[in-house]
Amino acid sequence: MNERYIAGEIEAKWQKVWAEQNAFGAEINRQKPEYYVLEMFPYPSGKLHMGHVRNYSIGDVFARFKKMQGYNVLHPMGWDAFGMPAENAAIKNGIHPAKWTADNIANMRRQQQEMGLSYDWEREVTTCSPDYYKWTEWLFLLFYDMGLAYKKKAAVNWCTECNTVLANEQVEDGRCWRCDSPVVKKELEQWFLRITQYADRLLADLAELKGWPERVKVMQENWIGRSVGAEFSFDAPEIGEKIAVYTTRHDTIFGVTYVVLAPEHPFVARLTAGKPEEAAVSAFVERVRNLSEINRTSTETEKEGVFTGAYAVHPITGEQVPIWVANYVLLEYGTGAVMGVPAHDQRDWEFAKKYDLPIRKVIAPQEGHETDFAKWTAAYDGPGVMVNSGEFDGLDGETGKEKVADWLEKHKVGKRRVTYRLRDWLISRQRYWGAPIPIIYCDKCGTVPVPKKDLPVLLPENVRFDGGAVSPLAEVEEFVNCTCPKCGGKARRETDTMDTFICSSWYYYRFTDAKNANEPFDSAKANYWSPVDHYIGGIEHAILHLLYSRFFTKVLKDAGLLNVNEPFKNLVTQGMVIKDGAKMSKSKGNVVSPEEIIAKYGADTARLFILFAAPPERDLEWSDQGVEGASRFLARLWRIVGHYAPMVKAAEKGYDPGTLAKEERELRRVLHATIKKVTDDVGGRFNFNTAISAVMELVNAMYLFREQVAQPNPGLIRETVSALLKLLAPFAPHITEELWSETIAEGSVHQQVWPSYDAEAIKVEECEVVLQINGKVRDKIVVPVGLNAKELEAKAFEQERVKTLTAGKQVVKVVCVPQKLVNIVVKD
Repeated sequence: MNERYIAGEIEAKWQKVWAEQNAFGAEINRQKPEYYVLEMFPYPSGKLHMGHVRNYSIGDVFARFKKMQGYNVLHPMGWDAFGMPAENAAIKNGIHPAKWTADNIANMRRQQQEMGLSYDWEREVTTCSPDYYKWTEWLFLLFYDMGLAYKKKAAVNWCTECNTVLANEQVEDGRCWRCDSPVVKKELEQWFLRITQYADRLLADLAELKGWPERVKVMQENWIGRSVGAEFSFDAPEIGEKIAVYTTRHDTIFGVTYVVLAPEHPFVARLTAGKPEEAAVSAFVERVRNLSEINRTSTETEKEGVFTGAYAVHPITGEQVPIWVANYVLLEYGTGAVMGVPAHDQRDWEFAKKYDLPIRKVIAPQEGHETDFAKWTAAYDGPGVMVNSGEFDGLDGETGKEKVADWLEKHKVGKRRVTYRLRDWLISRQRYWGAPIPIIYCDKCGTVPVPKKDLPVLLPENVRFDGGAVSPLAEVEEFVNCTCPKCGGKARRETDTMDTFICSSWYYYRFTDAKNANEPFDSAKANYWSPVDHYIGGIEHAILHLLYSRFFTKVLKDAGLLNVNEPFKNLVTQGMVIKDGAKMSKSKGNVVSPEEIIAKYGADTARLFILFAAPPERDLEWSDQGVEGASRFLARLWRIVGHYAPMVKAAEKGYDPGTLAKEERELRRVLHATIKKVTDDVGGRFNFNTAISAVMELVNAMYLFREQVAQPNPGLIRETVSALLKLLAPFAPHITEELWSETIAEGSVHQQVWPSYDAEAIKVEECEVVLQINGKVRDKIVVPVGLNAKELEAKAFEQERVKTLTAGKQVVKVVCVPQKLVNIVVKD
């Protein structure tokens, strides 16, 4: 055994051994409980960053720990390989997306292997490979057959840089989630998935997710946005139509002083035709329709509108109220029209104030609010009693809602209704590098799904990347022109590809049966491994990936392919790795390269630091000194185990703890306390940082013991070294494997059974007791644990300092708290 710890040599050695032995391969074994650990698979950008290192290190600890606990562990890895960056690289550098992606995957796979991650590489999947996207297409056809995939013309979010459509969830503050370019509105025929049909289940089943962070569940709940209200109509006599509105505040119906339409509402042109207001309304509509939904509905956006020149009739009072068009109303949300109640909605208040529209109080506030309506400076949207509301006066708001809804239904002018913020998932993308939508259009037969036997619809290789608003696929004639599967006549293919979130919404099931050439996965295998027991990834995926994955799982269950109702049992959302107080980025110049850190210190040091520096869910501040500290600790570990290695090799298994001397019993106590601490922290609380800290304290205790005891019990030393290496193995797999082979030398440390602790050994033999006189600390003594109050008092009075300080004084009383303190109260 080398005197010095040389990380590079050791890590390369064991990575080669593990690969040759397929050490982390997983197969179904019904004699063991299964455990599925998965980190969110990465986009192959070309290089790992520190966020990747943290994500994978967290997952690797879970996987190795559960395997040592006796579980049959599945821990796979793959690549979320379709998407805009590859296509943008093709446009910019003249390199085909397939080659760009393959080169990046090769480099990142090498980096992952250099981290010593315990992946079953036999199950690797790549979403841009035909043997994967064949089944993505197959699943689209499943959704189509179930009535869950459909095409319609809609105003969609269009990224001006990526030249493609974005789902609502992919627009952040009016900009593209990927490239940060402005998003505008565009009318296009697009494919959608009916995620709204699953809104109630997606909402209700959040209660099942006991192992998910509460804030992720709240984010999904808010995004689904279920609300209970009433829908009713205002007559628009000029055009012979009814303007439907939806509200959750129908207790304020008597406060309506105007009606607002979305600029895209089909009634707008008819209401303004031939009127003096027509030109102004048309100009306003044209200006607003290109703004994103986020911008239009933001509380920071100024509310703007124009009067149509028309009036609507209130369904209860018969009053005529003006009809306006405004930027803050969206056609896709609700009915595309809203009632304006400025006294009790801040948005309406601001609009009414700006355009001098009437404000009518119909809810009397509870105590604590200004009662003089003339002095109001903002809308009151809290609870209260209905006023100025005819027969409903005096009702509290909640009762009033029920009574108003009853009235609307009785008079057949409205009804109770449940609505959702969630909209159907827009999946069409006007790009090349994605899974083709397997649909054919025939002039005779209409829309025809590609027969499943003809899948995959392969992406052509001879494609040009000139940029622009037209999909590159649309310009490849041999791809577009095809034969109709029904009539055999001339037809054309769909040239949109699927949103890449489709690919990542089911990959964790493909991992359970990655080589299956006949179906996406074998149901028996998927049901054996699923759900994923521990899923690790960033909080930024709370709405997009995690919501879509839950939707896919419920559809696959309904289709009879799965038994599980939710894809991920426990979710760990790890924090970011930051440096100098900011997220690492090239523009800030604070990026730390994982490859450089591993080359200099070794993978075990990088892993140990990143796991020790902060709990998984917290942001981690990078520290060069912290990395140095982790490296020094591993060197200390190497030296202390090296010191005892000959004794461990010579020691026989087993010994009698009853024969141990005092210092030996203390080392054994620290050892078993550490086993308990690490087991609890890793298996229950996921506090990896405190688990590592406990192991560090054990190593310190071993150094102290070496100074105290020259000839220790060999069995104790063997037990201590064996348990120490097992405890540290999930965190630092290479150095522990090497030290195991040099000491215990029985198979791999990663194949060993996780150590259990002896509750008796943990009990402390001695404790420190504080001695006080008149409440002031005067001394401390070490006494055996278990002394009663009388024995403890006697020990206290035996101390020379106590004798001196109490000499000639009257002892009034003595307060003894066993194992903690003795307080002697005296007076002169």
